[in-house]
Amino acid sequence: MILYFSGTGNSRWVAQQLAAVSKERVYDLAGLFLSDVYELEKGEPLGFVFPVHAWGPPEMVMRCISQLKLSSAPDYVYFVCTCGDDTGKTEELFCKVVARRGWRCEAGFSIVMPNTYVCLPGFDVDAETVEKEKCGKAKERLALVEERVFWKKHGFDCKEGRMPWLKTYVLRPLFIRFLMSAKAFHVTDACISCGECGKVCPVHNIRMISGRPLWGDDCTMCLACYHHCPKHAVAYGRQTAKKGQYIFHKESVGR
Repeated sequence: MILYFSGTGNSRWVAQQLAAVSKERVYDLAGLFLSDVYELEKGEPLGFVFPVHAWGPPEMVMRCISQLKLSSAPDYVYFVCTCGDDTGKTEELFCKVVARRGWRCEAGFSIVMPNTYVCLPGFDVDAETVEKEKCGKAKERLALVEERVFWKKHGFDCKEGRMPWLKTYVLRPLFIRFLMSAKAFHVTDACISCGECGKVCPVHNIRMISGRPLWGDDCTMCLACYHHCPKHAVAYGRQTAKKGQYIFHKESVGR
């Protein structure tokens, strides 16, 4: 069983490719009913695929792990995280939340893919040439991950980057406290009231009121609303006016 969370499509593509190779079931975490019990067959791996948010797993992913009900305890748990540059101590945080369930995470991998975070100064999507290069390397990297997961190999291979402890244990809490909020989201006059932002929000945090989107309090900062807007009308404060958009397309990796 493979469970994934994705805002712009990077992690969804990874999950779907893993499922195609391993013949496993694949589910969108945002669509799970956590009150239900999900059947896990004996010996069936349990994989999680998600983007790195502020040098750690998305809060939603960790919340889902803590609440997920399975018919039996998994004997092989692994994760694959996608990141624009590096992961920080994502591995540690993920293993800790899994351990609190009484499970053991046996393997974890990172795959560098195009940047999607645009809500702070200095952060933007990648240039087209960099985007293509990352997607090409991601395809090669995924082939290695697929093989190791298929054979249930143990071990971790994540690109932590520089000063990972500082990023995850100092900057990440600050980000969650002060920046994990939808309050700065709004739309410009370019909005055509198409409702696409609400349709793509994985946690259904956006409602259309009088033809304009209204953000609620349950925001994961996945930026699906921003990147999917056909008119680039979704804005985050004043930070995104001159920044780009990105959505994963299969053509980017040639498969």
